Amino acid sequence: MAEVATFATSDQLLIVIDPAARRTDAESVRIAKDVLSAGAATKVCLPEGPEEFARVLARRGSRRPVLVGDDRALMRAVSLLHRQRELAGCALSMVPVGGGLSLAGALGVPTGAVAAARAVLDGVVRRMDLLVDDSDGVVLGALRIPSLPPMRGAPPVDQEDAVTASSSSGSGSGFGFGSGSGSGSVPASWLRTCQSLVRTLVPVRPSREPLAGVTRLAPARLRVEVDGVTLVDLDQPVEGISVTPGASGFAEVEVRPVSVGAEASPLYARGRTVTVSGADFRYRADAVVSGPVRTRTWVVREGAWGLTLPAVG
Repeated sequence: MAEVATFATSDQLLIVIDPAARRTDAESVRIAKDVLSAGAATKVCLPEGPEEFARVLARRGSRRPVLVGDDRALMRAVSLLHRQRELAGCALSMVPVGGGLSLAGALGVPTGAVAAARAVLDGVVRRMDLLVDDSDGVVLGALRIPSLPPMRGAPPVDQEDAVTASSSSGSGSGFGFGSGSGSGSVPASWLRTCQSLVRTLVPVRPSREPLAGVTRLAPARLRVEVDGVTLVDLDQPVEGISVTPGASGFAEVEVRPVSVGAEASPLYARGRTVTVSGADFRYRADAVVSGPVRTRTWVVREGAWGLTLPAVG
């Protein structure tokens, strides 16, 4: 990242306040407005939705946009400017307010309202690399490809699970007990007694069902190519893949193979183009999950966008 410009307090600022920020922390929004208005000429906009947000940004004129919001507001602005092919000529500033602020913090934006507003007034624009995919999507901080969820259908069970399931059932079980009145049937009282005995003998095991909101993951089989060279192929299942914009136009790629016996070491590579292909997979670009897709290619755009950060030193 290189420092390319400083700002004078006489600059005109377009303060775009995300509705989620107003709902989440109105006090921080007020503080940010007060600090910015005290240091520069400002115009405040309160868009109510994505369409209005896009119109406000498109009509900014010569004003420097300042986003008051969370990571999603920053991602939305960068994505809009990229698709309008105006990202290179529009430096963004940000005062992080809201729930998800990890991306802003990782990029170097102060997370306090006062410090962030002062950085907007006195900071410098630093050009940053951007990952752009073949569907015109962008990645600011990190791209992660989790393992595939399990196939639909009944999950596999082992012998103890089968015994537990059988003993808990009110119908026939693996022990040959039936509830009918024909040959070989057992009175209901005897059946209940045997079921109770089996439950006391079988160790209690944690439930194999996932917690609410948690998806069980299975290894993925994906081909990862970096600048045309295969880093991992379909015959090697992987637990996860991460790609982050590095420096000087290169992406940092990490692939974590599935461990078999001894722990498998991660695979690393650097390149300008990363292609992932194979079975349907989903990917998380910053905070947004996309897919499923069969193949996707990301290209590094060096110094593609600018963000105002505190001056160093």
